[in-house]
This record gives sequence, structure tokens and C-alpha cells, in this order.
Amino acid sequence: MKLKLTALVLALGTTAVFAGPTCNVPQEKWMKEADFKAQIEKQGYQIKTFKVSKGKCYEIYGFDKDGKKVEIYFDPATGTEIERK
Repeated sequence: MKLKLTALVLALGTTAVFAGPTCNVPQEKWMKEADFKAQIEKQGYQIKTFKVSKGKCYEIYGFDKDGKKVEIYFDPATGTEIERK
């Protein structure tokens, strides 16, 4: 029983670590993906992976203008940065 409880605590703790932010924006208000990507690239980012996160935010993996790896979550309506990892 003690082993099962420990495994459950570890599993729940691991999930929380990898969770990103949540964006509560109706999808009809989202910026078009192509427009968003163009805006980000204009700021000097190189996008390797673009996706919509589980929390319904735009998420990119890539490099900033200095060549450093980034993982950034953005508000899909405004393109405002919400969280950077």
C-alpha cells in the first residue's frame, strides 16, 4: 500500500512540473497561425516547432535572436508572451 501511494504522489508531481499555462480565449478570437509565426520571426526567433499546447496557448520551441534555445507560451489572441521555460 505504501509503495502504491508513493507511486501516485510521484506521478502527480511529475504531471504538475510539465504543465504549461492555460489560455482562456475563444478560438474565434485567435490570431491566425501564419500571422503569429511571422510576428515572432520578425522579432528574431527561429521556430523549430509550433503547436497549440494542452492549455490552448500557442507554444514554440526554437531559438531566440542570440541563438539560445527557447520554449515559450503565447496568448493566441494577442501574441503576448505568457511563460518562458
